[in-house]
Amino acid sequence: MTDQRVPECHGEVCITCSDTAVAVTVVRLLDDDLAIVATEAGQEAVSVALVTANAGDTILVHAGEAIAVVAP
Repeated sequence: MTDQRVPECHGEVCITCSDTAVAVTVVRLLDDDLAIVATEAGQEAVSVALVTANAGDTILVHAGEAIAVVAP
């Protein structure tokens, strides 16, 4: 029998099982459908493969994937 326990979440919100998207600003686009974005914690790379985003756009990101461009 295989152990199939679900890992415990630590903290107030688990990024894996929550439905939370975070609004961030695109700083610059990279190759391979990636972008550097400005977050509250600093800059990080996210995938923009599912959206058409440009530098300066505000996008919603869930689990490292941009899921929408926020209308200005």
